[in-house]
Amino acid sequence: MGDLRRVGKRSASTLFIAVSVACLGLASIEAGADELAELRERLDVQARQIEALERQLGNRSGAAPAKRANEFVIRTEDGENRIRLRGVLHFDGRHFEDDFTPETADTFLLRRVRPSIEGTLNGLYDFRFVPDFAGGRTIILDAYLAARLRPWAVLTAGKFKVPVGLERLVSASDLRFIERAFPTSLLPNRDLGVQLSGEVAGGAVTYSVGYFNGVSDGGSSDGQTPADAENDTKGDWAARVFFQPFLKSDGVLRGLGFGLAGTYVDSTGTQTTTLLPGYRTPGQQTFFSYRGASSGSATFADGERIRLTPQFHYFLGRFGALGEYARVRQDVTRVTSSGARMASLEHDAWHLQLAWSLTGEEQSLKGLKPASDFSLDRGTWGAFELVARYHELDIDDAAFAGGADSFADPATAASQARAWGVGLNWYLNRNYKVAVNYDVTRFDGGAAGGADRPDERALFTRFAVGF
Repeated sequence: MGDLRRVGKRSASTLFIAVSVACLGLASIEAGADELAELRERLDVQARQIEALERQLGNRSGAAPAKRANEFVIRTEDGENRIRLRGVLHFDGRHFEDDFTPETADTFLLRRVRPSIEGTLNGLYDFRFVPDFAGGRTIILDAYLAARLRPWAVLTAGKFKVPVGLERLVSASDLRFIERAFPTSLLPNRDLGVQLSGEVAGGAVTYSVGYFNGVSDGGSSDGQTPADAENDTKGDWAARVFFQPFLKSDGVLRGLGFGLAGTYVDSTGTQTTTLLPGYRTPGQQTFFSYRGASSGSATFADGERIRLTPQFHYFLGRFGALGEYARVRQDVTRVTSSGARMASLEHDAWHLQLAWSLTGEEQSLKGLKPASDFSLDRGTWGAFELVARYHELDIDDAAFAGGADSFADPATAASQARAWGVGLNWYLNRNYKVAVNYDVTRFDGGAAGGADRPDERALFTRFAVGF
């Protein structure tokens, strides 16, 4: 420990001497712009090395980590109570190159406008409040309390993400693609409920078990009627377990994680509150929906809904991979003039996403942290990342059986969507990111006469800030 502190002091002294000598030299010699830029870069490197050493000393001594420079925090002197101000702003552009998507879908939009307040009381109780003002409406996105009783026992109550989908649990600021893949269309988003979660074996195993009001596939409770309230007589059970067995090792498997999650409910909808979803493309255009009341008789949920999703991630140096499979089995009913038709439909989706840091930064589930910030003065450009993925969603063929009595109309609802996409992410610093994606989605069915719905070809852009 003493050796580390002496190394830290020696590095600080070295930096001070280097700065003093450089200043004396610059006072007597008129250096060129290139020499000044080189000097600044060397000083930045030494400053980062000293900062890393200080973090190491703090970890060794058990001291609390220093406040990050890009955080806005109010705290008491003992550090037991603190409030943190944060925010997310995503300004997106969508342009469709196909002739099928409505021209009104070509647009700029505020995808996320989320100021937030979060904090800790008495060193044990956490809270978070996040409104969202995007899309011309105001909703309460997150509002919850959490008691960290033990590392293996954290009790959370309020509105938050249901602990199921892996990509859904990734923060919007850390997503590699502008829009999430098809498996998240089958899995829940945010809901009101209570949850017990925690970690054991130093984080090698994490778990979550919760009971929630229940939401339709891909949905949040604020999108229901009534909003943020129970819309049937029973709620959803949700559970997830995730393993990172090599988390503490230095080998090539350190970044491997895998797990399983799912939900269960037995509930019944109605003709007006069907409790059933529609599914959207990466361009947020609906390509599948059940028959609604306008068809004379709506399809509605009537019985069990079981979701299951195995998932994994793997990160090694500048390479990252994330994959997920999701299946939902939904009991449905439709009452027509021919009588009541009932079925247990199974839809499934999967995706594989790959990422590669062009500038050498290490990948992680929590995003890429650039080694240098964008600066024209210093001639640094931040970090660049290439991403690619394939994903698809397959609808049970039984949804289209029965002609006019079918649960979904094959002339408007596609039975399968398959999409591939590529993208480039530019991290100007830890808070600012610019992203460009190109996605192509192909369909089976979804057009009149049994024809295939035309391909969707979309170019997406995003200017993002998060702190």
